[in-house]
Amino acid sequence: MSRVFWVFALIPALWAQEEPDPKWRFSLEWDSHYRHSEENAYAIPFRFPDGFLPPGETTGFLETADAGNHVEVSRITLFADYDIQSNWRVHAKFDVIDLYDRNPTSSDHQVDVDEIWLRWGQEWDPEQVPTGRTFYAKLGKFGKFERQDDRHLVSYGLMATAFNRFEDGGLELGMDWGQYFYAKASYTVGNPVFFRDPNALAADNGSPDRDPFLHPYPDPPIKSGVVLLYDAELEEIKFDSRSEWGVAIGTRLGNALGYRTANILLYHYQRKLREAVNMGGSFYSGDLDLLRGVEELGLVNGLPLKNEDKSETGANVWFTFDEGSLFAQYVDSDIAGLKRSGYEIEAAWVFKLPLVWAFQNRQLFSQITPVVRYSHLDCDFVGNGAIYPAPSVWWDWKKLDYGLVVQLHHRWALFIEMTDNRFFRSGKWETNNEFLATARYRWFSRDNR
Repeated sequence: MSRVFWVFALIPALWAQEEPDPKWRFSLEWDSHYRHSEENAYAIPFRFPDGFLPPGETTGFLETADAGNHVEVSRITLFADYDIQSNWRVHAKFDVIDLYDRNPTSSDHQVDVDEIWLRWGQEWDPEQVPTGRTFYAKLGKFGKFERQDDRHLVSYGLMATAFNRFEDGGLELGMDWGQYFYAKASYTVGNPVFFRDPNALAADNGSPDRDPFLHPYPDPPIKSGVVLLYDAELEEIKFDSRSEWGVAIGTRLGNALGYRTANILLYHYQRKLREAVNMGGSFYSGDLDLLRGVEELGLVNGLPLKNEDKSETGANVWFTFDEGSLFAQYVDSDIAGLKRSGYEIEAAWVFKLPLVWAFQNRQLFSQITPVVRYSHLDCDFVGNGAIYPAPSVWWDWKKLDYGLVVQLHHRWALFIEMTDNRFFRSGKWETNNEFLATARYRWFSRDNR
């Protein structure tokens, strides 16, 4: 990422008027997991040249990224917020290890700045109800305005994975006209199009140990996964004529206390695909270079590309009611003429538990939250598997995630979840399922408890 961009992003903070007692707030999250991933391998028709496959193999496979039973730490995340004055805030989020976001899993960077931005004005969360007319401007690297930031499970649905899992960089503006109507707009770099498996690990595609010219007959421990096309993580902040713009309008309904609210958002993004985007840790490139296929072998036109345009149009609905919440998202996408559409629905309900045990004056087992999420992705195009090595990008997908979240202590939570991951291949539904148990530790600074 461009250091110059971040320097200029923070300059306005120096202009802010002094106000007494500006506050730093810090928090830390640590995720440890037990993961069981089913072992699956699906043959593909693409004929690899000699030396591209493991010794003795003549057929390529889409395989589970890292099958079996594993105990692992996926991330240590530091959050930092600094309130310069009532209308100015600086925010940063840093990830270490970053196992479930890394792509390729084995070779992508292990330290990442997920978010860093400067905001002026008042920005409201989806479940909040504004108290008057407000405006904000946000500059830096931040999540997309349709993203579900209150996701209840560790896993992601298909819509979140494909379209808004990762942050973009640029400028976002927003205005609320009282309680009922709001609008947003953004000008950003645009996340590159790349491959990933929708399960916990992104898998390895283009990692150095899979390069057949450096390592003939490669057989690395992390496999290629069963992948779909998705908006990947930014590798650098660089604006050009192919940067992305986005607009959104929405409405909020509900009481000022936020116990029962409804938020409806309509949005659209548009940009031009780049010829090639460098992807950290991979010898594959993103955007058009990825979509055109293996040009080095003369194998092109495996996907029915029609242009260089990329667009997404969608709608979100958030409902909160007493101890429950419901989130739904619909997306219609077009990547160079490759049309996809889908939806995702997540429902959760918090059950407060009676006080039985306590530790350090805090209740143990204070609440339990059942969660269920269903997502579906339809691909309205078909490629040529003989000349494009990832046929899963045009398969239809459906994914059911369900689990429990147990609040063990005010700093500890346990997530237990199952993923039923299915895709339509060769006339029938196949599976690549996964079980995930996560122990999450949270620490808050004194001002952020």
